Amino acid sequence: MPPSCRAEREHTMLTLYHALISTCSQRVRMALAEKGLVWTEHRISLPDNEHLTPEYLAINPNGLVPSLVHNGQAIHDSSVIMEYLEDVFPAQALRPADPVRLARMRAWTHYIDEVPSAATRIPSFHYVFGKGLRHLPRPVLEDLAAQRPLRKHMYLRIGPEGFSAQDLAQAWEQLEQSFQRMEAALAHGPWLNGEDFSLADISMLPVIVRMEDLGYAPLWSDRPRLADWYARITARPAFEAAFPPGSRLTLPPDTGVLPGLGQ
Repeated sequence: MPPSCRAEREHTMLTLYHALISTCSQRVRMALAEKGLVWTEHRISLPDNEHLTPEYLAINPNGLVPSLVHNGQAIHDSSVIMEYLEDVFPAQALRPADPVRLARMRAWTHYIDEVPSAATRIPSFHYVFGKGLRHLPRPVLEDLAAQRPLRKHMYLRIGPEGFSAQDLAQAWEQLEQSFQRMEAALAHGPWLNGEDFSLADISMLPVIVRMEDLGYAPLWSDRPRLADWYARITARPAFEAAFPPGSRLTLPPDTGVLPGLGQ
């Protein structure tokens, strides 16, 4: 088999289990598009709890999306999936070859996973995804939480008013720190890792998109480098593939301004 045909066959054996609205799914779709990889999609309906079915848990016991299946092997966690794609399909590289620059990129991706991505879940659930959980009887909420291997304790923190003021303030502080770090880093190049467009930028993109959808865009109105970064990354052709219709949040009209943005 010619190498080109073999590569095409390998690409078509990529199956992504994902959800349109999932920020982790969005970053993997962006990476796939940037690398020009062909893949088969299997959409998971989060409202219908398809990520908690026995069939999906057999693929990903964490009950989270996305999951990548390649040659029959399941790969979990969006950051791990993106690194796997770099290992297996090195063309159109999204990470630098130089060890020092690679280490800096990975420091960014670890930070993004640990801080802004985690913080984004709090306002996302407080204002949108978790609103239906607020007035459930506690035993029902506890049962729903117990079904979620890695999100149990986050669900249990949801009360009649949503998340506590302390939870929201902590998320706000973490997001603000992230935007400050972005603005500082972008003084040294067009991308988070300097001249290299990389997995660091792709990892951060869904956070900024989600914050824009939730009404946080004023946070970077006085951060011109961050605003310029956002304009450039959303202009890339891969952005449309990563964020097809149905990928963005639309807030209810009565949501109003989020805390810290004028109230």
